[in-house]
Amino acid sequence: MITAYSKAVKRALLACSLTALGAHSQALELVANDQTRLDLTLEGVGGVFHSQENYATAGSKSEGSSSWQEGYLKYGLALEQQLGGGQLFGAVNALSSGTWDDGDAAGFSDGSERETDVEDAYLGWRSGDLFPALGENGLAFSAGRQAIKIGDGFLISGDALNFGNGIAGGDLNRGGAYYLAARQAFDKTAVLSLGGDSGWRGDAMWIESDNPAQAEAAMKVGNLEHVGDAGTFGLTYIKVDDVEEDFAFLYPQRDGEETWSLRYQGDAGVDNLFLSGEYAWQDQDQGDEDAWYLEAGWTFADAPWQPSVHYRYSRFSEGFDPLFYGNGRSLGTWFQGEVAANYAGPFNTNTKVHNIALGATPRENLSIGLLAYDFATLDQDAGVNLDAREFDLYAEWGVTANLAIIPLIGLYQPDASAADGGTQLGGDDDNLYTQLIVAFGF
Repeated sequence: MITAYSKAVKRALLACSLTALGAHSQALELVANDQTRLDLTLEGVGGVFHSQENYATAGSKSEGSSSWQEGYLKYGLALEQQLGGGQLFGAVNALSSGTWDDGDAAGFSDGSERETDVEDAYLGWRSGDLFPALGENGLAFSAGRQAIKIGDGFLISGDALNFGNGIAGGDLNRGGAYYLAARQAFDKTAVLSLGGDSGWRGDAMWIESDNPAQAEAAMKVGNLEHVGDAGTFGLTYIKVDDVEEDFAFLYPQRDGEETWSLRYQGDAGVDNLFLSGEYAWQDQDQGDEDAWYLEAGWTFADAPWQPSVHYRYSRFSEGFDPLFYGNGRSLGTWFQGEVAANYAGPFNTNTKVHNIALGATPRENLSIGLLAYDFATLDQDAGVNLDAREFDLYAEWGVTANLAIIPLIGLYQPDASAADGGTQLGGDDDNLYTQLIVAFGF
């Protein structure tokens, strides 16, 4: 289902973490009556990061380690107003972000990034109970700057790529907070939705990015879904109509590119079972590309701590354009590996990935997890070898209803050093990586 940004602390970075832990939005109500609700919202995320190794992905990083900090504050107003039997809704938010110290381990940022700008500015209307045949809010439209996600973010999960001053002379800079993905709103959107929370529903969208690292792509998107008790089936079509000429070299295949995808997610009517899968194929000027994944999971709901285990296999062809993917469901959904997905690569193209995820919930407000990845490069003809393994151990602690703390320690083990075609630099191929993230929202 399409989801626009609504209230605080619903970020692609944290995915479901804060909501699952109870750190949900409790906005300050400025006006609240039967007709109008106007909220003051505030959201903040900060992180402290250390990587024992740097990477040759971009910038001037070479031997040695990196320590850096990132943070952002997002603040503004959210409106809901009864209108014409339906409801007018919208939000205006500014966002201040920055990166300090060394900048990230791949050199995408150098620690000098600071920026304050408008993040969200959108207005919409939903029908409420006006059209019973379409379901509650079965007709809705919105336009403006907003984040948009389809499915679990395999293809689109906001405009979340946040490069800094470390590459391209700063021409790709979006103001810091590269890992935290501070800025996620698309610059221009128009969304028309039909259908409620069950049965058939669909969306027609125009989306335009102002992100130079995404070549400022403009896209037409169609989305059709059937939502039932056993799960959701979805069909999506994406056509890139235009890219900014100055940045087209970043994605020479993207202009005119068409992508179709079929997906399913649900429990097939079996308690404690989780199934998910998606197949996407692309029509590019130079030929066809594809990507797909299958995932199965089980939660031992009657056992102490309710442990869960998931296995996922994903494969991305050599020239697949991953578009605007992100962590739409949970940590590690499509940023696969904290080191691999953010600094070392691969970046959801020319690779196949085995992933095992183990989780448990010792307390209602505390969960722990282990993510294990095995990466294999599909085509090493160009001398690129991104084969590696990664293990990420983390905890998600909802300290209060508005505050969450997420520590993580990762071990990244590439198969090849830089001299052998890998991306790892430094004296030791293995990398012990640590991060601590604190997030709050009102």
